[in-house]
Amino acid sequence: MISLSLLSVFVPTFLLVSLTPGMCMTLAMVLGMTQGVRRALWMMLGELVGVGLVAVAAGAGVAALMLRQPALFAVFKSLGGVYLVYLGVMMWRSRGRMAIPESLEAKAQAGRGELAMQGLVTAVANPKGWAFFVALLPPFLDATRPLAPQLLAMVAIILSLEFAALLAYASGGQTLRHLLGQADKVRLLNRLAGSLMVGVGVWLMLG
Repeated sequence: MISLSLLSVFVPTFLLVSLTPGMCMTLAMVLGMTQGVRRALWMMLGELVGVGLVAVAAGAGVAALMLRQPALFAVFKSLGGVYLVYLGVMMWRSRGRMAIPESLEAKAQAGRGELAMQGLVTAVANPKGWAFFVALLPPFLDATRPLAPQLLAMVAIILSLEFAALLAYASGGQTLRHLLGQADKVRLLNRLAGSLMVGVGVWLMLG
């Protein structure tokens, strides 16, 4: 179990980090805008799996080794970034399965697997995310106690906070869609979402 004194520091620290705007939060807002919160949950599932993997790796000391091999990230994050830029351009042009249809009553076309993969790639391919967990997670681990139970409890808390933040951002995106949801503003909304998606892709490639 984690002591209350440790939780009093651990929870605010990771809550603040989760709420800070970043690639995953921007992606959640974009998908809330274009796909709706319910479908954005699939992206969140993939993102949470990715964050969990990175957090476990950081706690186990594997992430520190990975960060010494930046070439391992290069191809993966570049391909992921190019893909997100492509999706953003298509959204900006109101084309493709990720764009909001001209008829707002039409059903979203993006597949569940596609949405989940976007979240997973964005979380795992971000070197800054690895560096963050390497810096912040290990100091909370007690070397005199078994690692697995501590890590499991901390990762569960991290994922809960991350999910709450993703849900908040996706809900904000969906609210923006409703505010600009008139048919004559759909193209503007697609361009806004597409620009944000391109930004996430570039951020991923250059991060």
